[in-house]
This record gives sequence, structure tokens and C-alpha cells, in this order.
Amino acid sequence: MAVEEGIFNLPARNGARVLLSSVFGPYCQDDKYGSRAINPMELFHNQVTREQGSFSLRVFHPSLGIRLIQANISAPCTLLDFPTLEIFEHEIASHHYDIIGISSIVANVGKVEKMCEVARALSPRSRIVVGGHVVAIPALETMVDADHFVKGEGVEWMRRFLGEDPQAPIRHPAVCSSFGFRFMGLPLPVPRAAMPAVVAPSVGCPMGCDFCSTSAFFGGKGKVHSFFKDGHQLFDALCDIDSQLHSSAFFLLDENFLLHRDRAMQLLTRMRERNKSWTLYVFSSANAIAQYPIETLVELGVSWVWLGLESPRSDYKKLENADTVKMVRSLREHGITTIGSSIIGLPHHTVENVREEIEYAISHETDFHQFMLYTPMPGTPLHEKSLREGSLLPEVPYADIHGQFKFNFRHPKISRDESKLLLDWAFRRDYERNGSSVYRLFKTMLAGWRRYSQHPDPRVSRRFHRERLVYKHIMDASLRAMEYRLALENRPSARQQVKSLRRQINAECGGMGRWIGAAAAPILFGTNVLEQLRVARGWTYEPKARIERRNWGTAPIVR
Repeated sequence: MAVEEGIFNLPARNGARVLLSSVFGPYCQDDKYGSRAINPMELFHNQVTREQGSFSLRVFHPSLGIRLIQANISAPCTLLDFPTLEIFEHEIASHHYDIIGISSIVANVGKVEKMCEVARALSPRSRIVVGGHVVAIPALETMVDADHFVKGEGVEWMRRFLGEDPQAPIRHPAVCSSFGFRFMGLPLPVPRAAMPAVVAPSVGCPMGCDFCSTSAFFGGKGKVHSFFKDGHQLFDALCDIDSQLHSSAFFLLDENFLLHRDRAMQLLTRMRERNKSWTLYVFSSANAIAQYPIETLVELGVSWVWLGLESPRSDYKKLENADTVKMVRSLREHGITTIGSSIIGLPHHTVENVREEIEYAISHETDFHQFMLYTPMPGTPLHEKSLREGSLLPEVPYADIHGQFKFNFRHPKISRDESKLLLDWAFRRDYERNGSSVYRLFKTMLAGWRRYSQHPDPRVSRRFHRERLVYKHIMDASLRAMEYRLALENRPSARQQVKSLRRQINAECGGMGRWIGAAAAPILFGTNVLEQLRVARGWTYEPKARIERRNWGTAPIVR
């Protein structure tokens, strides 16, 4: 069956029971279903801090897309997130479902194939629906035994399929953005007020970069599907989530949130009117950030920015006339954490000049840095171009097409094996030159506290005071443990930088932090060493399976 774009006529299915699931685990292993040890279900440890040893952030993020669908249909619906294959099988065997929906990325197509096989065997009358980026795979319907393949936004599609109003207002679920947070071998509980809720204001990206799967999946260049028509509706949604989770922080899962200036300024107006001191984590492009004075970003509550740096010689419009080094420096000086994202393997890259560009990327001194291989993902303009040119490598399995291993195409100047070496070197070089990301994060936070703790706008000063209360007691212990580790690694210069920062933070915060840190640091250093040993022996982390039922005849069931 051909891929369906999401708007079509089918018989109403009122009263149907729905099962929505992400693909099954475990994930951080090499297996016959396409899991890869190099591609764990951890965004930061996978794509950002993976060469930082036990200083790497270990955290999981819930699947938002299927939760958004579940929250916006009236049918009884069970959601499985990170199930094992046994949990998936048991759920289908234990309950009748009219519709079984499976969401996946391209790399996990082998798991989708297996789940469809299981669903067909255990529940042959169910309609099987596959969604997510996996449906961009050409001729997927010949690989996977499903009834419907849905490309694009899924809420409207599922509502229409169920005979519900596809244009009804969106009810955004209240979902924490992460769970299972660990650092230096210890689980770290995050206070509820500091745990961001994840919110999707829109999907798609109007910039339409040739490599971007998200832009292509939701219609391509210039196309955006907004769940809230303006900043006023977004504000109301954030207030609702705030009241449910008692969180004052939001991770806005929007490809280029600040590009829509009218929406952002409407949100700021409402925040001022209602005296909201929120913390916002956003994705944005350099040309979008340049629309705002830095003071406006601070008043808006922008605390983290994920920024595409790509390459200084790229011709992407989002980087046109942008001095990104100066921009990152300014953001950090004002307490705004930056996550840079750079590409390895662009058409002009050679083994020699790509190292120069990696050094340039690292010179931004972003708090975190993501490096990705230039990758023709199915569905993107880059994939179509590579098909026409005959440069794709057909022998590379989909399980290895994710941008964190090796090229899936013939690069004119860089071999496939060289791409892996360069990618690994980029992560290591960033860590060697700039230190651990947590060290950089604490440095940026200190700059914000110094500048804004006495800000005349109480909304602003309250946000920075709240941040300081949450982190000040863990900073000293973390930095002392880093000092011990760096002494063990014989890195005196890096150790001195960490010590200097620790002393500055203690001078700024005072109180019991230094005494707590002195007592806790040896313990944290010990867990740090144990973590290094565990990881060296092949220890991995997997997300815990979650089962959530809604419209099940009682209150929502979550376990």
C-alpha cells in the first residue's frame, strides 16, 4: 500500500480501541533487528557528549509524537513507550485492539518489520498503521506488512481515521522532557520545578535544508504545521501544562522556534502580563536569533539554544551574514547555554580542510557540541540528489544510516572509514580543548547569575535565583570530582580551570555548598571511577518501559 499523506476518506471507526507503540528494546546492542551499540537511545550520550567518558550526560527522552496522538483522540488508547518485544506481544495477546500504530525512525525499520509480523499473527483483524520517519523509506510497503503508512503530522490522520473532527483544537499532553538522568555514575533526581516539560508548538521547518529529515517529512521547504495559531494559544497551553506538572521550564520541540518572531513576542507579552518566570529551551537558527536583542531573549526566558553551525563555507540561508562565534559568546555571557551542531562530510570537505572546520566549530566554545555526518536520509532532497548521481551505497543497511557511524554514500574526497575516524576525532577534540560540557554549562550559568540576579524585572531575577537554588549544592561536588579525575589523567591545566570555576561559584553562592561538596566529592569521584570501569566492560543503559492508558473507562493509567 502506498504512503498516505494524512488526509483521505475512510469509514468511521467510532468505538475502536487503539494501541500506539514505539519500537521495542533493548537498543544499545548489535542485534538482528537493527539495534546498534553505537546508537543508544540517549540523545546526549549518542550525539553530543559521547567522548566525554563518565562526564557524559546519560538521560532518556520520551516519545512525544504518539503521546500527542493519544491525547487528541477520544478512543480508548494504550501507549507503549520503550517496550520489550515480550511486553508488546503480551499487550496484544491480553487486549483486543482495532488499530495498532507503530512509530519509528529509519534505523529501526527491522524492528517495525518484526512488530508488524507479531501484530498480524496475534491480532489478524487489527488495522496496522506505521508512522514516523521510517515511512520515508522507498517502497516500505514491500518490506513491512502494514495496512497504512502515514507520512507527516499524525493527529489529523488518526482523528479522521477514527471518524473524529480532524480540525478540533489540539490538547497538548503534559509530559516531562526527560527521565533516568545520570551523571558520573549516579542517578540525579531533578526537582519538579526544574524538570522541563516538552511541548511541540509546530512541526516542520521552513528553512528546508537539503539534509533535514524533519523538514522533508512535514512537507519540505517553507512548510510548517502549527498546533497553536499564535503566541496567545501557546501561552494558554503552557499555563495548562504548568498547572499539571508544577514545572516552570519548557523544552519547545520546534525546529526553529525564534524564527516566528510574532509568536515569540506575543508569548512574551502574555508572560509579562501574568508575571510568568518561565525557562525555555529552544532550537533556533542564527538568522532567527539575530532578530532579537539579547535582553529580549533573556526576558522571554530563553535559557538553552540548540544552534545549527553546520560549516563556515556552507551556503545555507540560515547562516547568511552571521558571525556565529560572536553570537555564541554573547549568548553565554548572558547566561544562555548553547548547543552547537556541525556537519562533517559536506561536498566541499576533504580530509585536510574538514579538520580545519572542526577546529573552527570547536572555537565557538559552545557548552555542548553535536557533530553529525552529512547523510542522505530517505525522503530528503539530498537523498534524491544522491540517487540521481548514483552515489548511494546500497550495501549499507538502514540500521547504520543515522549520522553517527559512517557515510552511506560515496563522498568525492573522504572514504567511508575516514568519515568514522573524523567524527570520533571531532568529539574527542572538543572535549580536549573545551573541557567537559558540564564544566562549560556551570560556567555559563555563573555568568547569568552574576549579570541578572539583581535584574530590575522580578520575572528575570526570579528565574536566575531559582536556577541557582537548584544547582548550587551539586556544583561544588561535581567540580571537585572533576578535579580528582583530571589529576588522575595528569591534565593539570584543565584541572586548574575547573578549580578556578569552583572557587568563583562558591564566592558567588556562599552558604553550605562548599561543605556539602567537600563531603560528597570523594563519593562522586568513586562512582565516577566505577562508571568508567563498567562502561569499559560493556555496561549499557536502557530506558524503562512505560505503559499509559487513556479513555479506558477510568482515570488515565500510567505505569
